[in-house]
Amino acid sequence: MTFDLNILPAPKQAALSIHFLVVGGGIAGLSCAIALSRVGHRVTVLERLRSHQEATGGCRMPPNLSKVLYHWGMEKDVLKIGLKSAGIELILYETGETLGQHTWDEEALRETRGEFIFCHVGPPSFSIDDWLSSSYHLLTRYFPNQHSDLLQLLHETAESLGVKIRMGVSVTGIDPESRRVKLASGEILTGDVIVGADGVNGVSRRLLELDDEEPVHRFNCYSTVTPKSIAMQDPELAPLFETGANRMFSWFGNSHANLSYPIGVGEREAIAMYTYGPKDGKEGGWTDVSDVSGLKKYCSTAESRLRKLAALSPNPPACLPVLSFPELEDWVHDSGRLIVVGDAAHPIPAGAIQDSAMALEDGAVLAKLFSHLRTEDQIETLLYAFQDLRQPHCQKVSSKELHDINFMCMPPGEMQEGRDNVMRAKRDAGLNVLDASSDQEEQAEWAEIKDVFGYDAEDDADNWWMEWGLLRERARGTDVAGGHVQPVAVMQGVSQAYTP
Repeated sequence: MTFDLNILPAPKQAALSIHFLVVGGGIAGLSCAIALSRVGHRVTVLERLRSHQEATGGCRMPPNLSKVLYHWGMEKDVLKIGLKSAGIELILYETGETLGQHTWDEEALRETRGEFIFCHVGPPSFSIDDWLSSSYHLLTRYFPNQHSDLLQLLHETAESLGVKIRMGVSVTGIDPESRRVKLASGEILTGDVIVGADGVNGVSRRLLELDDEEPVHRFNCYSTVTPKSIAMQDPELAPLFETGANRMFSWFGNSHANLSYPIGVGEREAIAMYTYGPKDGKEGGWTDVSDVSGLKKYCSTAESRLRKLAALSPNPPACLPVLSFPELEDWVHDSGRLIVVGDAAHPIPAGAIQDSAMALEDGAVLAKLFSHLRTEDQIETLLYAFQDLRQPHCQKVSSKELHDINFMCMPPGEMQEGRDNVMRAKRDAGLNVLDASSDQEEQAEWAEIKDVFGYDAEDDADNWWMEWGLLRERARGTDVAGGHVQPVAVMQGVSQAYTP
């Protein structure tokens, strides 16, 4: 796929340009790289994987994510890899009864300045005959994923901005005091600031985690993709690909749930699935494959469409633990030169709608803050400002996402019956199932979702600067006439170790 890569310049450039070493080239790492480059900094990204294709699953881009990419000038490229979502259908897991539908309010979406996008999947072209061939199963270990298309777009965008990306390199050690990163090869790299975007199990987080408190683990999530060319062979599955609908499907069940949505265009159309159930001991990571028997067992109590989708996927699923981590108290190392972002800072439950958004917003906020960098002694202050801005918001969103999984997996009982009956009443009245009615309030879950959709990470960072950043500059005697720091000549950064 060819991208336009017409990236808009940031309205403000940093007066002091420094070198950021980003450990991890996932969504968080690449987003930081793009955003920091846009404001004039130099960035090197170090990624363990050799290719962005080494994973499986789907990716949703809610309005609070897409608005940032649109602001960066990436709207055309985003729409090349994604489908605009029209709404959601809520279904009972065991029986297939539709509890109701909800169509996104166009006016509400316009107010968010973003769109809800189902990101494009990028599998190789294959036919039903390929699927029936046993050799095809052996030859295709991985089904290239939606994340890979988003990652590829972010990767190419970063490189177009001059970011140096090194794939297939493992970071074995970080010394924040000396701002050095050691690779498995023995090579040492030095920067001015180290950004740890290497996940919850990465080297960066271990430098900040002071206790060994275990995360709470109740559920696992199986992630897989079923191509349309295969699913359409079954007339019961064909309506899932209804032309122009682009709905997300949410199945609620007894300790089980499923989120599915269409992805791709043309021969690349497919449906992505996240299936939740009690932990079964088969969990791994996004790049690990699991035996399909676990997914089939989860779906054994489900309605026929889910059982069929679980059986039809041509590749093994990934099985991910749904974990609730204790909050990481410090995101900034005592040296003032290392910060963690993405899952390294605020792990979010597997399959969460806001998974990619939280990671990308981190990059947007970090760059907005560092667009104001003009002296070296500001670095630590800006890193702590990032934590102050992001930590409470990310904690709130992560808790909400975990609550939503529990809401979908609610066991039989009075609360479950109340949930279902409220939706049935709105369905029978011809209403959007999550909206308020004359005698029913708006679903609390939907109100919280709308609030997150409307969040603007870059505005949040701008507000911090106007309220607190300028105050600090005034205290230092800096000229802030007109509400901003008077520009100075752009200086090349502190570190001399960077080689473009």
